[in-house]
Amino acid sequence: MIAITGASGHLGKAAIQFLLQKVAPTNIVAIVRNPEKVSDFKQKGLIIRQADYNKYGTLIQAFKGVEKALQISTIGVDIETAKRQEKNVVKAMAENNIKHIVYTSMVQARPNTLFQGTEAQYHTEELIKATKIPYTFFRNSMYMEAIPELIGNALQTNEIRYPSGSGKVSFVSRTDIAEAIANVLTENTHQNQIYEITGNRAYTFDELAKLISPEMKHIDIADNLFKEELISYQIPLAIVELLVSMANGIKAGEFSHTSNTIEKLLRRKPLDLVEYLKSL
Repeated sequence: MIAITGASGHLGKAAIQFLLQKVAPTNIVAIVRNPEKVSDFKQKGLIIRQADYNKYGTLIQAFKGVEKALQISTIGVDIETAKRQEKNVVKAMAENNIKHIVYTSMVQARPNTLFQGTEAQYHTEELIKATKIPYTFFRNSMYMEAIPELIGNALQTNEIRYPSGSGKVSFVSRTDIAEAIANVLTENTHQNQIYEITGNRAYTFDELAKLISPEMKHIDIADNLFKEELISYQIPLAIVELLVSMANGIKAGEFSHTSNTIEKLLRRKPLDLVEYLKSL
């Protein structure tokens, strides 16, 4: 059986849709905190298991009988909580003798990055390596599908207010990543591989603005102003700090790496940023 953690999220659901084209639904385990969010998958015959990343016992039960697992990295929480939750998942998979772990990490994951999330995911990579279980790391750049959130109300104001300087991002389609993950989970040639998953070109936010509309501009606002705007939306401070660190990481070039790995895994051309932006 193949288990998917975070199965109610965008990437988890997309990966399952592609898996359903390759394996029987009874061979897929959707691990979620709230089973009601994946009632459609239950109707299709998938195995639904409830688990809480903060409750190790529920994770032990969720991975029973599983051969391969996709561990989708934790998002939307403070870094220390993310590290603790992901450690629980890794420990539970090891306890159940999983044969292959696919983990979604961050592009060029390494210690001492400005973006807090990258360092946290590198920490999880090291935990997985220490289990000696065969692994595949998807080190993903930023999703194209996250652009609407990044640019805020820019479609109405013609201004992207974001403190990224001249840093570049190699945006990649989340749907393409999901398809590539399904390929890896159903093939046996990807053990102990680290894949940098990016677009084939990196763009500054100035370039991104012009691709969206010739009239649109990128306003490189100060970090403190960006932070104040985020707080005004009543976003928890820990998440605000995470988002500011992401902007700092972009500015420093931490998302600028490019690779054609996604094309090799898909065995076709991936979605191009210009094509995606036409859908906004």
